Amino acid sequence: MRIRNIALAIALLLAITLTANAQPFQGLYIGAGAGYVLPKNVTAAPLTTAFGSGSLELNEGGGFAGVGSIGYGFGNGLRLEVEGDYRNASLRHLSGTPFPTSASGNVKMYGPMVNAMFDMDIGVPWLYPYIGGGAGYQWTNLNGVSATSPSLPFSYTTGGTQGAFAWQVIAGLSFPIPNVPGLSLTSEYRFTQATSGEKFGGTVVNASGVVPTTIKLGNQGNNSFLFGVRYAFNVAAPVPVAPVAEAAPAPNPARSYLVFFDWDKATLTDRARQIIKEAATNSTSVPYTRIEVNGYTDTSGTRQYNQELSLRRARAVQAELVRDGVPQSAITVQGFGDTNLLVQTGPGVREARNRRVEIIIR
Repeated sequence: MRIRNIALAIALLLAITLTANAQPFQGLYIGAGAGYVLPKNVTAAPLTTAFGSGSLELNEGGGFAGVGSIGYGFGNGLRLEVEGDYRNASLRHLSGTPFPTSASGNVKMYGPMVNAMFDMDIGVPWLYPYIGGGAGYQWTNLNGVSATSPSLPFSYTTGGTQGAFAWQVIAGLSFPIPNVPGLSLTSEYRFTQATSGEKFGGTVVNASGVVPTTIKLGNQGNNSFLFGVRYAFNVAAPVPVAPVAEAAPAPNPARSYLVFFDWDKATLTDRARQIIKEAATNSTSVPYTRIEVNGYTDTSGTRQYNQELSLRRARAVQAELVRDGVPQSAITVQGFGDTNLLVQTGPGVREARNRRVEIIIR
Protein backbone atom coordinates (compact mmCIF):
# COMPACT_ATOMS: atom_id res chain seq x y z
CA MET A 1 0.00 0.00 0.00
CA ARG A 2 2.82 2.42 0.89
CA ILE A 3 4.65 1.77 -2.40
CA ARG A 4 1.45 2.31 -4.36
CA ASN A 5 0.80 5.65 -2.64
CA ILE A 6 4.34 6.83 -3.39
CA ALA A 7 4.02 5.79 -7.04
CA LEU A 8 0.71 7.65 -7.38
CA ALA A 9 2.18 10.79 -5.84
CA ILE A 10 5.19 10.69 -8.18
CA ALA A 11 2.96 10.10 -11.22
CA LEU A 12 0.80 13.09 -10.27
CA LEU A 13 3.83 15.33 -9.88
CA LEU A 14 5.20 14.25 -13.27
CA ALA A 15 1.86 14.83 -14.98
CA ILE A 16 1.58 18.37 -13.61
CA THR A 17 5.23 19.08 -14.43
CA LEU A 18 4.92 18.01 -18.06
CA THR A 19 1.90 20.24 -18.69
CA ALA A 20 3.17 23.37 -16.96
CA ASN A 21 5.31 26.26 -18.14
CA ALA A 22 8.61 26.49 -16.33
CA GLN A 23 9.73 29.53 -14.38
CA PRO A 24 13.28 30.44 -15.43
CA PHE A 25 15.43 30.04 -12.32
CA GLN A 26 19.09 29.13 -12.39
CA GLY A 27 21.82 28.97 -9.79
CA LEU A 28 22.35 28.46 -6.09
CA TYR A 29 19.65 29.34 -3.58
CA ILE A 30 18.84 28.97 0.11
CA GLY A 31 15.49 28.80 1.85
CA ALA A 32 13.89 28.54 5.27
CA GLY A 33 10.37 28.17 6.59
CA ALA A 34 8.43 27.70 9.79
CA GLY A 35 4.85 26.92 10.69
CA TYR A 36 2.44 24.40 12.11
CA VAL A 37 2.53 20.60 12.03
CA LEU A 38 -0.53 18.43 12.47
CA PRO A 39 0.55 14.78 12.90
CA LYS A 40 -1.59 11.79 12.13
CA ASN A 41 -2.23 9.26 14.91
CA VAL A 42 0.49 6.61 15.02
CA THR A 43 -0.16 2.94 15.63
CA ALA A 44 2.18 1.20 18.07
CA ALA A 45 2.33 -2.59 18.20
CA PRO A 46 3.29 -3.90 21.68
CA LEU A 47 5.90 -6.62 21.53
CA THR A 48 5.07 -7.77 25.08
CA THR A 49 1.81 -8.63 26.89
CA ALA A 50 2.09 -5.79 29.39
CA PHE A 51 -0.66 -3.85 27.57
CA GLY A 52 -2.84 -6.86 26.96
CA SER A 53 -3.87 -7.88 23.44
CA GLY A 54 -4.36 -5.53 20.49
CA SER A 55 -2.42 -2.50 19.29
CA LEU A 56 -1.95 0.93 20.75
CA GLU A 57 -2.35 4.33 19.12
CA LEU A 58 -0.44 7.49 19.95
CA ASN A 59 -2.70 10.51 19.61
CA GLU A 60 -0.65 13.66 18.98
CA GLY A 61 -1.66 17.30 18.95
CA GLY A 62 -0.38 20.08 16.72
CA GLY A 63 3.02 21.63 17.14
CA PHE A 64 5.93 23.48 15.54
CA ALA A 65 7.57 22.70 12.19
CA GLY A 66 10.65 24.25 10.63
CA VAL A 67 12.81 23.56 7.56
CA GLY A 68 16.00 24.94 6.05
CA SER A 69 17.30 24.12 2.56
CA ILE A 70 20.06 24.77 0.05
CA GLY A 71 19.64 23.93 -3.60
CA TYR A 72 20.31 24.64 -7.24
CA GLY A 73 17.94 25.69 -10.02
CA PHE A 74 18.65 24.51 -13.58
CA GLY A 75 16.89 27.30 -15.45
CA ASN A 76 14.11 25.10 -16.85
CA GLY A 77 11.90 25.10 -13.76
CA LEU A 78 13.61 22.13 -12.13
CA ARG A 79 15.34 22.54 -8.77
CA LEU A 80 17.20 20.03 -6.60
CA GLU A 81 17.73 20.75 -2.92
CA VAL A 82 18.89 19.26 0.35
CA GLU A 83 16.88 20.15 3.42
CA GLY A 84 16.96 19.65 7.14
CA ASP A 85 13.64 19.63 8.97
CA TYR A 86 12.36 19.60 12.54
CA ARG A 87 8.89 18.91 13.95
CA ASN A 88 7.77 18.85 17.55
CA ALA A 89 4.28 17.77 18.66
CA SER A 90 2.79 16.95 22.03
CA LEU A 91 1.40 13.54 22.98
CA ARG A 92 -2.18 13.84 24.21
CA HIS A 93 -3.58 10.38 24.52
CA LEU A 94 -2.66 6.69 24.42
CA SER A 95 -5.56 4.61 23.17
CA GLY A 96 -5.89 0.87 22.72
CA THR A 97 -5.25 -0.11 26.34
CA PRO A 98 -7.92 -2.22 28.08
CA PHE A 99 -8.52 0.68 30.46
CA PRO A 100 -8.61 4.47 30.21
CA THR A 101 -5.26 6.26 30.23
CA SER A 102 -3.96 9.80 29.91
CA ALA A 103 -0.63 10.55 28.26
CA SER A 104 1.95 13.31 28.08
CA GLY A 105 5.33 14.00 26.47
CA ASN A 106 6.70 15.12 23.14
CA VAL A 107 7.16 13.38 19.81
CA LYS A 108 9.87 14.95 17.67
CA MET A 109 10.86 14.17 14.08
CA TYR A 110 13.93 15.54 12.33
CA GLY A 111 16.39 14.65 9.63
CA PRO A 112 17.69 15.29 6.10
CA MET A 113 15.67 15.06 2.89
CA VAL A 114 16.59 15.40 -0.79
CA ASN A 115 13.88 17.09 -2.85
CA ALA A 116 13.16 17.60 -6.53
CA MET A 117 11.05 20.72 -7.14
CA PHE A 118 9.44 22.29 -10.19
CA ASP A 119 8.55 25.98 -10.42
CA MET A 120 5.75 26.99 -12.76
CA ASP A 121 5.14 30.20 -14.67
CA ILE A 122 1.39 30.77 -14.91
CA GLY A 123 1.71 34.21 -16.46
CA VAL A 124 1.36 36.15 -13.19
CA PRO A 125 4.63 38.01 -12.39
CA TRP A 126 4.02 38.06 -8.63
CA LEU A 127 3.02 34.42 -8.20
CA TYR A 128 4.83 31.18 -9.07
CA PRO A 129 3.34 27.85 -7.89
CA TYR A 130 5.68 24.94 -7.34
CA ILE A 131 5.40 21.24 -6.61
CA GLY A 132 7.89 18.65 -5.52
CA GLY A 133 8.70 15.46 -3.77
CA GLY A 134 11.55 14.07 -1.76
CA ALA A 135 13.02 11.19 0.16
CA GLY A 136 15.43 10.88 3.05
CA TYR A 137 15.80 9.77 6.62
CA GLN A 138 13.88 10.87 9.70
CA TRP A 139 14.63 10.26 13.32
CA THR A 140 11.81 9.98 15.84
CA ASN A 141 12.51 11.11 19.38
CA LEU A 142 10.10 10.20 22.18
CA ASN A 143 10.85 12.64 24.97
CA GLY A 144 9.27 12.22 28.40
CA VAL A 145 6.48 10.01 27.07
CA SER A 146 4.36 8.56 29.85
CA ALA A 147 0.84 7.26 30.30
CA THR A 148 -1.14 6.58 33.48
CA SER A 149 -4.54 5.18 34.36
CA PRO A 150 -6.68 7.21 36.77
CA SER A 151 -8.52 4.09 37.98
CA LEU A 152 -5.90 1.31 38.05
CA PRO A 153 -2.35 0.98 39.31
CA PHE A 154 -0.82 1.43 35.83
CA SER A 155 1.83 3.63 34.33
CA TYR A 156 3.92 3.45 31.21
CA THR A 157 7.11 5.33 30.30
CA THR A 158 9.27 5.23 27.20
CA GLY A 159 11.80 7.36 25.38
CA GLY A 160 14.72 7.36 23.01
CA THR A 161 15.52 8.04 19.38
CA GLN A 162 15.09 5.75 16.37
CA GLY A 163 15.31 6.39 12.64
CA ALA A 164 13.63 5.22 9.42
CA PHE A 165 13.33 5.96 5.71
CA ALA A 166 10.93 8.83 4.91
CA TRP A 167 9.31 10.48 1.89
CA GLN A 168 7.26 13.59 1.27
CA VAL A 169 5.22 15.54 -1.28
CA ILE A 170 5.20 19.33 -1.44
CA ALA A 171 2.97 22.00 -2.98
CA GLY A 172 3.63 25.69 -2.56
CA LEU A 173 3.47 29.24 -3.82
CA SER A 174 6.31 31.74 -4.12
CA PHE A 175 5.89 35.50 -4.21
CA PRO A 176 8.92 37.37 -5.65
CA ILE A 177 9.81 40.67 -3.94
CA PRO A 178 10.07 43.22 -6.79
CA ASN A 179 12.66 45.46 -5.15
CA VAL A 180 15.00 42.62 -4.10
CA PRO A 181 15.93 40.42 -7.09
CA GLY A 182 16.16 36.77 -6.08
CA LEU A 183 14.17 37.13 -2.84
CA SER A 184 10.77 35.42 -2.60
CA LEU A 185 8.27 34.76 0.14
CA THR A 186 6.91 31.22 0.19
CA SER A 187 3.83 29.44 1.48
CA GLU A 188 3.60 25.67 1.25
CA TYR A 189 1.99 22.43 2.36
CA ARG A 190 3.95 19.22 2.98
CA PHE A 191 2.91 15.71 3.75
CA THR A 192 5.82 13.79 5.23
CA GLN A 193 5.78 10.16 6.27
CA ALA A 194 8.39 8.06 8.05
CA THR A 195 8.07 4.34 7.39
CA SER A 196 7.24 1.83 10.09
CA GLY A 197 9.56 -0.33 12.13
CA GLU A 198 11.02 1.96 14.80
CA LYS A 199 11.18 0.17 18.16
CA PHE A 200 11.19 1.86 21.56
CA GLY A 201 11.81 0.15 24.88
CA GLY A 202 10.08 1.18 28.08
CA THR A 203 8.58 -0.03 31.33
CA VAL A 204 5.10 -0.73 32.55
CA VAL A 205 4.34 -0.49 36.25
CA ASN A 206 1.19 -2.38 37.26
CA ALA A 207 -0.07 -4.68 40.01
CA SER A 208 2.51 -7.27 38.96
CA GLY A 209 5.39 -4.85 39.44
CA VAL A 210 7.78 -3.34 36.89
CA VAL A 211 7.55 -5.01 33.49
CA PRO A 212 9.97 -4.16 30.64
CA THR A 213 8.14 -3.64 27.34
CA THR A 214 8.82 -2.70 23.72
CA ILE A 215 6.58 -1.08 21.12
CA LYS A 216 7.05 -0.88 17.34
CA LEU A 217 5.69 2.25 15.63
CA GLY A 218 3.77 2.16 12.37
CA ASN A 219 3.95 4.76 9.59
CA GLN A 220 4.23 8.29 10.95
CA GLY A 221 2.55 10.83 8.69
CA ASN A 222 2.22 14.53 9.37
CA ASN A 223 0.83 17.60 7.61
CA SER A 224 2.94 20.74 7.72
CA PHE A 225 1.83 24.28 6.81
CA LEU A 226 4.83 26.57 6.38
CA PHE A 227 5.63 30.18 5.59
CA GLY A 228 9.15 31.16 4.64
CA VAL A 229 11.66 32.92 2.43
CA ARG A 230 13.90 31.84 -0.43
CA TYR A 231 16.86 33.69 -1.88
CA ALA A 232 18.50 32.91 -5.23
CA PHE A 233 22.00 34.34 -5.53
CA ASN A 234 22.35 35.07 -9.24
CA VAL A 235 18.97 36.48 -10.23
CA ALA A 236 19.61 39.69 -12.13
CA ALA A 237 17.47 42.76 -11.71
CA PRO A 238 14.84 42.99 -14.44
CA VAL A 239 15.94 45.10 -17.36
CA PRO A 240 13.70 48.14 -17.63
CA VAL A 241 11.70 48.16 -20.80
CA ALA A 242 12.86 50.99 -22.99
CA PRO A 243 10.10 53.17 -24.37
CA VAL A 244 9.28 52.38 -27.93
CA ALA A 245 10.84 55.02 -30.09
CA GLU A 246 8.57 56.56 -32.64
CA ALA A 247 9.55 55.60 -36.13
CA ALA A 248 11.37 58.39 -37.88
CA PRO A 249 9.43 59.66 -40.85
CA ALA A 250 10.72 58.36 -44.13
CA PRO A 251 12.90 60.93 -45.86
CA ASN A 252 11.22 62.74 -48.70
CA PRO A 253 12.40 61.77 -52.19
CA ALA A 254 15.12 63.97 -53.61
CA ARG A 255 13.92 67.06 -55.51
CA SER A 256 17.07 67.65 -57.56
CA TYR A 257 18.86 65.24 -59.92
CA LEU A 258 22.00 65.63 -62.03
CA VAL A 259 22.41 63.91 -65.39
CA PHE A 260 25.93 64.06 -66.92
CA PHE A 261 26.95 63.87 -70.59
CA ASP A 262 30.01 62.95 -72.60
CA TRP A 263 31.99 65.76 -74.20
CA ASP A 264 30.16 67.42 -77.04
CA LYS A 265 27.28 64.92 -76.74
CA ALA A 266 23.55 65.23 -76.07
CA THR A 267 22.85 61.49 -76.04
CA LEU A 268 21.87 59.73 -72.83
CA THR A 269 24.02 57.06 -71.23
CA ASP A 270 22.52 54.07 -69.45
CA ARG A 271 23.38 55.69 -66.11
CA ALA A 272 21.67 58.90 -67.23
CA ARG A 273 18.47 56.98 -68.06
CA GLN A 274 18.52 55.37 -64.57
CA ILE A 275 18.72 58.78 -62.91
CA ILE A 276 15.93 60.18 -65.10
CA LYS A 277 13.78 57.12 -64.29
CA GLU A 278 14.33 57.70 -60.57
CA ALA A 279 13.35 61.35 -60.91
CA ALA A 280 10.20 60.42 -62.83
CA THR A 281 9.21 57.80 -60.25
CA ASN A 282 9.81 60.09 -57.29
CA SER A 283 7.84 62.90 -58.88
CA THR A 284 4.72 60.82 -58.20
CA SER A 285 5.53 60.69 -54.43
CA VAL A 286 5.88 64.41 -53.75
CA PRO A 287 3.61 67.32 -54.50
CA TYR A 288 4.95 69.60 -57.23
CA THR A 289 3.83 72.46 -59.42
CA ARG A 290 6.42 72.06 -62.18
CA ILE A 291 9.55 70.16 -63.14
CA GLU A 292 12.46 72.24 -64.42
CA VAL A 293 15.00 70.70 -66.80
CA ASN A 294 18.08 72.96 -67.12
CA GLY A 295 20.98 72.15 -69.48
CA TYR A 296 24.64 73.20 -69.14
CA THR A 297 28.00 72.72 -70.88
CA ASP A 298 31.65 73.15 -70.04
CA THR A 299 33.74 76.03 -71.48
CA SER A 300 35.41 74.12 -74.27
CA GLY A 301 33.22 75.49 -77.11
CA THR A 302 31.98 78.86 -78.30
CA ARG A 303 29.29 80.58 -76.29
CA GLN A 304 26.68 80.21 -79.07
CA TYR A 305 27.50 76.54 -79.66
CA ASN A 306 27.39 75.82 -75.96
CA GLN A 307 24.00 77.50 -75.65
CA GLU A 308 22.57 75.25 -78.38
CA LEU A 309 24.23 72.12 -76.94
CA SER A 310 22.85 72.79 -73.45
CA LEU A 311 19.34 73.13 -74.87
CA ARG A 312 19.67 69.87 -76.84
CA ARG A 313 20.76 68.10 -73.69
CA ALA A 314 17.78 69.49 -71.76
CA ARG A 315 15.34 68.38 -74.48
CA ALA A 316 16.85 64.86 -74.49
CA VAL A 317 16.18 64.62 -70.76
CA GLN A 318 12.66 66.02 -71.22
CA ALA A 319 11.85 63.39 -73.84
CA GLU A 320 13.08 60.62 -71.51
CA LEU A 321 10.94 61.97 -68.61
CA VAL A 322 7.88 61.92 -70.85
CA ARG A 323 8.66 58.30 -71.84
CA ASP A 324 8.84 57.52 -68.10
CA GLY A 325 5.35 58.88 -67.50
CA VAL A 326 5.83 62.55 -66.60
CA PRO A 327 3.30 64.82 -68.34
CA GLN A 328 5.06 67.05 -70.88
CA SER A 329 2.93 69.99 -69.78
CA ALA A 330 4.53 69.81 -66.33
CA ILE A 331 8.08 70.20 -67.71
CA THR A 332 9.86 73.46 -68.51
CA VAL A 333 13.10 73.28 -70.53
CA GLN A 334 15.94 75.80 -70.54
CA GLY A 335 19.55 75.91 -71.81
CA PHE A 336 22.17 77.98 -69.94
CA GLY A 337 25.24 77.16 -72.05
CA ASP A 338 28.53 77.50 -70.22
CA THR A 339 27.14 79.70 -67.42
CA ASN A 340 26.45 78.65 -63.84
CA LEU A 341 29.43 76.29 -63.82
CA LEU A 342 29.37 73.55 -61.20
CA VAL A 343 33.20 73.59 -61.17
CA GLN A 344 34.74 76.96 -61.85
CA THR A 345 37.25 76.79 -64.75
CA GLY A 346 38.75 79.10 -67.28
CA PRO A 347 37.69 79.18 -70.95
CA GLY A 348 38.31 76.17 -73.17
CA VAL A 349 38.40 73.60 -70.32
CA ARG A 350 36.76 70.18 -70.73
CA GLU A 351 35.28 69.61 -67.25
CA ALA A 352 32.98 66.57 -67.06
CA ARG A 353 31.04 67.86 -64.05
CA ASN A 354 29.97 70.96 -65.95
CA ARG A 355 28.47 68.92 -68.83
CA ARG A 356 25.14 68.29 -67.14
CA VAL A 357 21.36 68.63 -66.98
CA GLU A 358 19.71 69.41 -63.66
CA ILE A 359 16.18 68.14 -63.00
CA ILE A 360 14.45 70.19 -60.30
CA ILE A 361 11.05 69.19 -58.89
CA ARG A 362 9.31 72.28 -57.49
